[in-house]
Amino acid sequence: MIELETPAVKTYDDLLRTIEDSGRPHDLARIEKAYRLAEKAHGDTRRLSGELYISHPVAVACLVTDLGLDTDSIAAALLHDVVEDTDISSDAIRSAFGPDVELLVDGVTKLGRISFSSVEEQQAENLRKMLLAMSKDVRVMLIKLCDRLHNMRTGDGWREQKRRDKALETMEVYAPIAHRLGMSNIKEELEDRSLRYLDPVGYNEITQAIARNGKADAFISNIADKIRERMAENDMQEFTIKKRVKSVYGIYRKMYMQNRSFEEIYDVYAVRIILNTVAECYNALGVIHDMYHPIPSRFKDYISTPKPNLYRSLHTTVIGHEGVPFEVQIRTWEMDQTAEYGVAAHWKYKAGISAKDKLDDRIAWVRQLLESQRESEDAGDLLTDIKSELLPEEVFAFTPKGDVINLPAGATAIDFAYAIHSAVGNRMVGAKANGRMVSIDHKVVTGEIIEVITGPKDKGPSRDWLNIVTTSEAKSKIRNWFKKERKEENIAEGKAALEKELRRNLVTIPEDKYDAFMADLARRQRMNTPEELYAAIGYGGLQLSRLMIKIKDEYAKLLREKNPAEVLEIPVHKQKASEGVIVEGIDNCLVKFAKCCNPLPGDDIIGFITRGFGVSIHKRSCPNACSGVLGVDAPRWVNARWADSVRESFKSTLEISAVDRGGLMADVAVLVSEMHLPCYAISARQLPDGRATMSLTIGVNNTEHLNTVISRLKKIKSITNITRT
Repeated sequence: MIELETPAVKTYDDLLRTIEDSGRPHDLARIEKAYRLAEKAHGDTRRLSGELYISHPVAVACLVTDLGLDTDSIAAALLHDVVEDTDISSDAIRSAFGPDVELLVDGVTKLGRISFSSVEEQQAENLRKMLLAMSKDVRVMLIKLCDRLHNMRTGDGWREQKRRDKALETMEVYAPIAHRLGMSNIKEELEDRSLRYLDPVGYNEITQAIARNGKADAFISNIADKIRERMAENDMQEFTIKKRVKSVYGIYRKMYMQNRSFEEIYDVYAVRIILNTVAECYNALGVIHDMYHPIPSRFKDYISTPKPNLYRSLHTTVIGHEGVPFEVQIRTWEMDQTAEYGVAAHWKYKAGISAKDKLDDRIAWVRQLLESQRESEDAGDLLTDIKSELLPEEVFAFTPKGDVINLPAGATAIDFAYAIHSAVGNRMVGAKANGRMVSIDHKVVTGEIIEVITGPKDKGPSRDWLNIVTTSEAKSKIRNWFKKERKEENIAEGKAALEKELRRNLVTIPEDKYDAFMADLARRQRMNTPEELYAAIGYGGLQLSRLMIKIKDEYAKLLREKNPAEVLEIPVHKQKASEGVIVEGIDNCLVKFAKCCNPLPGDDIIGFITRGFGVSIHKRSCPNACSGVLGVDAPRWVNARWADSVRESFKSTLEISAVDRGGLMADVAVLVSEMHLPCYAISARQLPDGRATMSLTIGVNNTEHLNTVISRLKKIKSITNITRT
């Protein structure tokens, strides 16, 4: 487990010592030149935590050096913020340090000086730019990951909302990219630090449980000693055995996604055996299975079938003599280096590798992702594709000929068909899994033999498949087929869909201005004619939900030109409140209040249209709402506000921290009774450090009423903190 203490502030002397300890040749004069330029450019600017800003690029340079990267990478790490935050230009970087350093700095630099229509679009374009630069030189992403890692290490200086936003972005984008690059150390620390901000209670519970789990540590140490003895008896002398501790986030996923307690997770600790050759790995596997009873469903051979990030290892879970399952990982030294450092292992461990090595096999997925985006006119699709393509889970299925097809978890038989070839996907009419017929939306499971049944050559895909497939490759190939083969049909489908959406949103454009309005809208989408716009909607290259945001903006301008008093006064009948809440565009709907944030009158709120259960009301600051409005379900989020008169009582839950003492719960209960508050639940438990925590669910009228209650509760002796959940 990684200890997540805040690192000490790094200085230039620390960087020089790190370079010296690396034992690799570096151009110190060039590095010092980069440092002096960055130091002068950032000047007296300070970070939110108080230290001089130059300490951040120095710390990033230290991390880059630890990865074994070259002089240009260290220089770029020192300069990675000067173009974005100071007056230094890319041309100045190129003149002083050459095109390679300029490419690295430019790839990491955000597009902060360009105006975007939404935060989502800006994030997508920043990612697109970094991925494009990464496809030319993978060092761009290595520097960016080091930059994000140091920011997460020092994120305590951020405001709480910024911490959560950065943590969510790190969890959804940067940790998966680190995983895809095979950099497990960086991936796990990014996930653990993100979890610490997103769910501090869950994070603390797991770290405390690991610290208390001394018996497991002794158990796995004893297992390692026994394996060492048995391998020596089998004439296996050159090997190393390590104990591997599961990351906090890895444990968290199992506990909260599989609803298991900490005691039910048996791979918190594992044994890792490192040998010299692949043959020795399989021999060691035989020794382990001879010593302990293996669990068949828990054996994975990633040596013969590597993961997409080229991770290779044997994984087997066995049952010890005490009846407790544990995991054993077996790999060679080269595999271990690749698992720890991923693409960076080429620089760190392999002599003679050129700094210009593009490592095509390791980053082919980047080019594939960018290629699929060329068929989409919607920048926001990149975020969705990133989150689906870079999921850490993969499935491995086989063609009838025995070829391995690698897909992200949740991929369907259609995704499988398109992974074989676009012609196979386009002609698909059915599928078999292990010899039995399955539906085309069947989710592929590891180990299945999938047989794709094809139809005639003129058979094409269905438009509905775009809502079924999960991989960007399949979506791109389906869109491309419709784009080429069904142009007239696309125009008709797209125009009909757009007109239907305009009617649904009560957007009525005068006939004499309709053609000009659509022509201008097409130009803003970088298209020549409205027909191209309709076609893009028809074949799925442009999402109507996102286009409507821009249409409403243009429609507002049109109304403003007609009559300033009519701005956005689209004819809408007066709305009625439901359960004290007015939902934009919906009357008398079923309303429920989300339990994740328990909104109260006075909170800024937003609604989510559920499937069959009305509208769920969230606080706008709720993490689920913050991530949801930027996700694939963004069109289902609607504006909402409190009515002038609301019902009398809303449930609100308070978490109370206190110094443990007798009569504490009684004092709280008496105060609740004195204030004539409805009490729905009250519970308390002791903590091991002489403290206590209490959960109290009461009925209040609004946020002002709740603040009064909290103020009264804080006056009770020994209560130290109260938070609303």
